[in-house]
Amino acid sequence: MTGKVMQRPSPEVLAALKSGQALNQEDFYRLDFSGLDLQKANLKKANLIGVNLSQADLSEADLSEADLRGADLSKAILRNANLQGAYLYRVDLSGTDLSGANLEGAKLQVSQYDSQTIFPEGFAYKTSGAVGPGANLNGANLNTANLRDADLHGANLLGAYLGGADLTGANLQGARLSSADLRKAFLTGAYLRNARLNGANLAYVDLRAADLTNVEFEQLESIAGADFSNVQGLSEEHRTRLLNYSIEELDTWNSFTRKTTRASLERGVGS
Repeated sequence: MTGKVMQRPSPEVLAALKSGQALNQEDFYRLDFSGLDLQKANLKKANLIGVNLSQADLSEADLSEADLRGADLSKAILRNANLQGAYLYRVDLSGTDLSGANLEGAKLQVSQYDSQTIFPEGFAYKTSGAVGPGANLNGANLNTANLRDADLHGANLLGAYLGGADLTGANLQGARLSSADLRKAFLTGAYLRNARLNGANLAYVDLRAADLTNVEFEQLESIAGADFSNVQGLSEEHRTRLLNYSIEELDTWNSFTRKTTRASLERGVGS
C-alpha cells in the first residue's frame, strides 16, 4: 500500500457500516480502513479495490461479490465473514484469520498467504490459485507478478510462467521449479535452498546474492545473460558445470546488471 496517502472513511460512512446499513455498489476505492471495527458490516458488491483493511475486524461482515482486487487484508479478522463470489485477486492475506468464512466461488488468483494465515476448515487453499507455502501452482501464469518477499517454501511451480516476476527476497526453499520459465525474473537475495530447477529457463535472471545451497539444476534450458554474482552455497561442481555452457550463453550481456554470465560465475569477479 504505497504511493499516494490514503484517506480514512468519513464518520457518516463508518456509522452506516457499523449499523449494518446496506451500501451496495458504494465506491470505497483505496480508502484506509486499517484497524477499524467493521464487524457485521454490509459490504456486499462493494468496490474495495486497493483498500487498506489491514488488522480490521470484519467478523461476520457481508463481502459477497465485493471487488477486493489488490486490497491489503493482512492480519485482518474475517471470522465467519461472507466472501462468496468475492474478487480477491492479488490480495495480501498474510496473517489473516478466515476461520469459518464462506469462500465459495471466491477468486483468489495470486493472492498471498503465509504460515500464519488461517483458512476455513476443509478449504483447499493450496489449489485455489493463491500464492504461499506449499501452494500448487504448476503451470500457473505468474508473469511479471509482484512476489517480493513471498513465502513459497515447498510450493509446486512445475512449468510455471514467471517471466519478469519480482521474487526478490522470496523464500523458495524446497520449491519445485522444474521446467519453469523464469526469463528476466528478479531473484535477488532469494532463498532457494534445496529448490529444484531442472530444465528451467534462467535467461537474464537476476540471481545476485541468492542462496543456492543444494539446489538442483540439471539440463537448464538457458542461462544466457543470467547473473550469479555473490550467490551463496553454489558448489564448485555446479559452478564448473555452468561454466561449461556454450560461449554464446556465457558471454551474453545482462543490460540490467551490466555483467556477462561468465563474469558473474568466475571467481574474483563479483562472485
